[in-house]
Amino acid sequence: AEQKEFHHAAGRETHTVLVTPQGQPFTQKKAKQLSRREAVLTLICGRYEGFDERIRSLVDEEISGGDFICLGGEVIAMTMIEAVSRLVPNILGNQESAEQESFSQSLLEYPQYTRPASYEGMDVPEELISGNHKKIAEWRKEQALVRTKKRRPDLL
Repeated sequence: AEQKEFHHAAGRETHTVLVTPQGQPFTQKKAKQLSRREAVLTLICGRYEGFDERIRSLVDEEISGGDFICLGGEVIAMTMIEAVSRLVPNILGNQESAEQESFSQSLLEYPQYTRPASYEGMDVPEELISGNHKKIAEWRKEQALVRTKKRRPDLL
């Protein structure tokens, strides 16, 4: 409560999150929402047996890392910080990267390839070395859809 008063006195909005397995699952969509807030974000993590129930009345929302239990919420909080931070403008060297990754468009990311063009009989797809940006974009979209259908159909 004192922390909120401190920030409000300085004219800053706050948003306090209780990191708990009982919260709503943390997703890329939630990371994007949090990254767009102008508020000071405070993450409260429990340890072992959780929290005094009264703290729930002092937070804005409860977020879970997933359907599993850790010793404490610190690792989940670090994951949240990483996911949110990389969506803040000018954090990544290439902001376009964040827009084309897994979960950014409800699809998993397309396969990535580097040099050499052929490695132990495995070749980079022709579309990617063609230099035709339209073909490359089409291939990436198609591969993202194929990969998502195969690995995470629940996203579709």
